[in-house]
Amino acid sequence: METLLVVEDDPGIQKQLKWSFSDYEVIIAGDRKEAITALRRYEPKVVTLDLGLPPDEANASEGLATLKEMLELNPKLKVIVITGNEDKENALSAIAMGAHDFYQKPIDDDTMSVIIARAFWVANIELENETLKGASLDNNGFLGNSPQVQKVCRMVERIAPTEVTTLLLGESGTGKEVLARAIHQQSPRKDKPFIAINCASIPENLLESELFGFEKGAFTGAHKTTEGKIECANGGTLFLDEIGDMPYPLQAKILRFLQEKVVERVGGRKEIAVDVKIVCATHQNLQNMVEQKEFREDLFYRISEITINIPPLRDRGEDVVLLARAFLQNYNKQMQRNINNFSDDAITALSNHRWPGNIRELQNKVKSAVIMADNKQITADDLALPIGDEEQVKLALNLRHVREAAEKQAINKALALSNGNISNTAGLLGVTRPTLYSLLDKYGLKTD
Repeated sequence: METLLVVEDDPGIQKQLKWSFSDYEVIIAGDRKEAITALRRYEPKVVTLDLGLPPDEANASEGLATLKEMLELNPKLKVIVITGNEDKENALSAIAMGAHDFYQKPIDDDTMSVIIARAFWVANIELENETLKGASLDNNGFLGNSPQVQKVCRMVERIAPTEVTTLLLGESGTGKEVLARAIHQQSPRKDKPFIAINCASIPENLLESELFGFEKGAFTGAHKTTEGKIECANGGTLFLDEIGDMPYPLQAKILRFLQEKVVERVGGRKEIAVDVKIVCATHQNLQNMVEQKEFREDLFYRISEITINIPPLRDRGEDVVLLARAFLQNYNKQMQRNINNFSDDAITALSNHRWPGNIRELQNKVKSAVIMADNKQITADDLALPIGDEEQVKLALNLRHVREAAEKQAINKALALSNGNISNTAGLLGVTRPTLYSLLDKYGLKTD
């Protein structure tokens, strides 16, 4: 239950607001001191503030001073100022100071309900955006709060400033190129080129010249000397995607480049020094390919100085909903739609689906749902996903295991829905804060 702070000295209006907003935990404060104390204690997202507070009930000086102090303590606080019927000037002054909205007496419960609900919605969207930014490796990329993703984030933070060669392993659609760009953006080379080449998408007979370039006359159609992708990345980062699909004969030439940091163009005789940071990626099991002589063992060890395993979406828990909401915001802007959120059945469907296509599949589902949705919320039908879990659940060892798994899942879900806020999480779960802390410690869960 959300907390609403009502700053009002009139006992009649206090009772009216308290009983009108039973959906919220309403905290009452009668003056500036009580208001600031309540703000510090309860940390509400939304406040209604009567500008006519004691000791200056007839004017707005005390109310405006309270507004100023509140916003200094919490600049993101949504304050709805309440003024007299003819006091538009002070209402506009409050808005200029940073108030979210204003309302003129007499108070109509239905109108106030809409204004307060909208303020909470805006506050929660802003909080979610901050969470996304904090969990993101770049401005539009690798998002997530799950332990697996946080581990990946920590590895990237340590790898990016170094010159170590990195191998990214993950299924198709898990965001390998996004992660490679994040490594580049956090490195000292961020102002230099980021060159990506997909080794699986270029025909074998063209891949060598694409990578290393060619001299004029090296083959039919080579009308001028052309730099390869490796030279184009000089000073920056070269991303070799799907390196497991690189032809075996070309692997020896790539190995020499990685060891010597020089290239020879096709048809050329001159060695050209190139300074690049190398990031490679593949969805294949390179160790098995090494055993089957399909991938050079020396190249494998050269490109995997550090390996990052990117988890599939199905193993990332509540990250699915987090990512879906981020994509919804992006597609709302792109398509000029105004869809607020996902319905309960949509969230259930998102959580139950196995996502064989990973993040790419999720993007496509949300994009098509934004196009097809008729209402302000996206439903499971809009996503074209079933609500129920289609797979038969394997029976656990005993009832204790079932109970613990259910508790852990519920806590994780409540944390995700509450953006890690302990009070809100405890409220969703119907337990006290000490009980929640005990459960977090029991299951080794973290609020971030």
